[in-house]
Amino acid sequence: MTTSTPVPAVPAVASPQESAAGSVTDRLVEANRAYAAEFADPGMDARPVLRVAVVACMDARLDLHAALGLELGDCHTIRNAGGVVTDDTIRSLTISQRALGTQAVILIHHTGCGLESLTEDFRHELEDEVGQRPAWAVEAFRDVDQDVRQSMQRVRTNPFLPHKDDVRGFVFDVHTGLLREIDPTS
Repeated sequence: MTTSTPVPAVPAVASPQESAAGSVTDRLVEANRAYAAEFADPGMDARPVLRVAVVACMDARLDLHAALGLELGDCHTIRNAGGVVTDDTIRSLTISQRALGTQAVILIHHTGCGLESLTEDFRHELEDEVGQRPAWAVEAFRDVDQDVRQSMQRVRTNPFLPHKDDVRGFVFDVHTGLLREIDPTS
């Protein structure tokens, strides 16, 4: 099951004919109109039915709802580059737990992540280009398993999160679709 409307592939450089047809954003807004025409309010509130928050990479190859057998309303989903537990991730998890009732946290990194090929030099390159270094860290890594362990540790030791007993981390294989659980103590 997919939760998104298929959008035609767009070439890296749009031809004049494609530009006249609209941007990718225009196509997505049009897809939303079709979605809204058949939309029925599910009558849910913001509290996830399964009381779980999933933190995952933003990689477009990860269809989390399909991979985990989730339905609309089952979980909170927090995504960023690498699925890294950053201060903003902690902010979202804290709101998820304290205000909206989640108790479990699932962390999902994946094989072939783009952060494995970057370094913190990326920030210096940005500084050279725009004249200002970003305040954020790239959070690049070389060992995906170790990065999952680090993310689990960041959740388990954060004082703002009251629910830390059910924190588990996984690596999603982008070629097989399988999750591999990471032992936090290895």
